[in-house]
Amino acid sequence: MMRQLTKSKELWIFIILIVLSALISARSTVFLRPDNLIDLLKNNAVLGIMALGMTLVIITGGIDVSVGAVVAVLTVIIGEFMVNVGGNLPLVFLLAIGSGVLLGLVNGILIALANIPPIVVTLGTMSIINGLMLYYTNGSWISDLPSWFIDFGKLTLFKFTDAGGNTVGIPIQILIFLAMVLLTWALLKYTLMGRAVYAVGGNPVSARRVGINIGRTLIFVYAYMGFLAGVAAITHTSIMRQVDPNAFLGFELQVIAAVVLGGASLTGGTGSIIGTVLGVLFMAVLNNGLILTHIPTFWQKIIVGLIIILAVSFDVIQRKRTEKSLPKIDVEN
Repeated sequence: MMRQLTKSKELWIFIILIVLSALISARSTVFLRPDNLIDLLKNNAVLGIMALGMTLVIITGGIDVSVGAVVAVLTVIIGEFMVNVGGNLPLVFLLAIGSGVLLGLVNGILIALANIPPIVVTLGTMSIINGLMLYYTNGSWISDLPSWFIDFGKLTLFKFTDAGGNTVGIPIQILIFLAMVLLTWALLKYTLMGRAVYAVGGNPVSARRVGINIGRTLIFVYAYMGFLAGVAAITHTSIMRQVDPNAFLGFELQVIAAVVLGGASLTGGTGSIIGTVLGVLFMAVLNNGLILTHIPTFWQKIIVGLIIILAVSFDVIQRKRTEKSLPKIDVEN
């Protein structure tokens, strides 16, 4: 039992997260204040939502580097719609999610049916989306969003009074993130599609032999990534209350880092929602700690790169040890 626990990637990231939090709180008394922790979660809700979708993609052995561009273009779409057409909140959700699913389907169909490697497809769609978005917006921000959407972004629930006498509530963005966590966790744990996702990433040959439709599974995974990209676009816009077309340049690296840090293997077959949430929390605490301790934020980019290298290296080493520990089978001619 203890041996299994020590091998758990989730346990190790949890321990590292606790140690990091303790180090930051020792240098900054602000860190553990309820208002700071709530702001920390709110400001990283978008990262968390995107990482949930990336978890499924990586479990299948794929990658989606277009996710930042997809979320960015979805913010532009809903921003332009609200400013020029108006609409209402359900319609904006439908527009963002529907557009996201369509873009995800493009990736999934090209990967599954055209048999093009995921990195090639998503690099291509990322470049196309960024180019079209730059042409349309010319890098200009979209502001003057309708008041009903601004009010939605300010919505807080479950208000309470902290030790300092301040009234604190849970922002709607955190609740949206938690809802997506529960949805994605249930999808992986309790549905046939969830089992298919692990099977395709673990051993596609065996998955095909037991009747799993690999193409359909991959198309679903990238469409689900698009669905969560739509939710992330609304969440981000509700926080910022304006649209910056360049807000997500390079953001896909943070998403991938959070998922890999949470224990998912880039070779596919392994990963968990709990691990991803812990990876997101680590990235959130790290970024918040750098700000509170007045460490230059460019260190975050360096640390993200190191995290990806170390996490992948750890996974490769662990896999090699596992392969060595397996009994060798002699085949007689």
